[in-house]
Amino acid sequence: MSESYDRGLQLLSTVKPEGVLELSLVTVPTPAPKPEEVVVRVEATPINPSDLGLLLAAADLSTLESRGSSEAPLVTARIAPEVLRGLQARVGQSLPVGNEGAGVVVAAGSSPAAQALVGKTVSVIGGAMYAQYRVLHHGGCQPLPQGTTPEQGASWFVNPLTALGMVETMRREGHKALIHTAAASNLGQMLQKICTADGVELINIVRKPEQAQLLRELGAKHVYNSSDPDFVKQLIEACFTTGATIAFDAIGGGTLVSQILTAMEVAASRKEGGYSRYGSTAHKQVYIYGGLDRGPTVLQRSFGMAWTVGGWLLTPFLQKAGGETAARLRQRVANELTTTFASHYAQRISLQQALEPAVIQEYGKQATGSKYLITPQAGR
Repeated sequence: MSESYDRGLQLLSTVKPEGVLELSLVTVPTPAPKPEEVVVRVEATPINPSDLGLLLAAADLSTLESRGSSEAPLVTARIAPEVLRGLQARVGQSLPVGNEGAGVVVAAGSSPAAQALVGKTVSVIGGAMYAQYRVLHHGGCQPLPQGTTPEQGASWFVNPLTALGMVETMRREGHKALIHTAAASNLGQMLQKICTADGVELINIVRKPEQAQLLRELGAKHVYNSSDPDFVKQLIEACFTTGATIAFDAIGGGTLVSQILTAMEVAASRKEGGYSRYGSTAHKQVYIYGGLDRGPTVLQRSFGMAWTVGGWLLTPFLQKAGGETAARLRQRVANELTTTFASHYAQRISLQQALEPAVIQEYGKQATGSKYLITPQAGR
């Protein structure tokens, strides 16, 4: 193995028994690849909401303190006792972070499949991507089309396949239109493009006028601001027009899920006509897939009896959908990586900058339009 990549930096997240989050950047050896493995020089890796749970452990970011050096940064923050109780399974473990990314294969094991990737730019899924080098099975790599940069391929898995998975779930469960919240995100923009291309009716829920304008410029017909005084009335009309009976919610807390179910119910009852004390017969489904609001999900029961609220995660969906479906969706992502599934980043930061308290405060907000990209090779 070449001396130039025999070791590299790795970002670790540790929850201490005393209720302290510790983020550190350490130098670790790069293992020699086994026959079916490759060594990827990580060039770009995004900070997704799904990464922040592991990275920040719901710590109080107002208590962030920098205690390391520029060469070996270390940051701490306090974790509330009620939060710590739910983190006992990871207490004391130094965990690597980062679901996905992209880079160049710089070495490989002896198998033909691994050797075939040497020198290629690949997207990677497999965790521990906030690092300068990642060793993993060749099956976790997706070769990128000629001319695609690591930055363009860094967010190839989580957001694109989640957006495709939402539409696939809608179809499999017999719904004909869907609702999406926090809809101006990178994922939301992808979902709008998919629905436009596939002829699927999509109702977008946002919180700011500029977010609504962004989606309309992408061709969205149904965009509603949850802060408008007549929001629920607008949502009812949209549900009646589209027939939407399934929603994917990135917020989690508050009353928005309840408002969505109520709008679906009013629209469905109007279509069925008459009155039933049990509500309409149309089944209404809301999947919570994010936690932008960590407060309780409040359900104000005004939507009949035919409804379900549950959680939705990408990996269990792909496992249930099966290999053929997963391969079909992955191929669509590869084909449309720089169009439908293009991601946009507000900031690009190094591994060292990712541990600066002021920077953590910003990406920890999970604000729409503020997606961060880590470039692990910066400063080498």
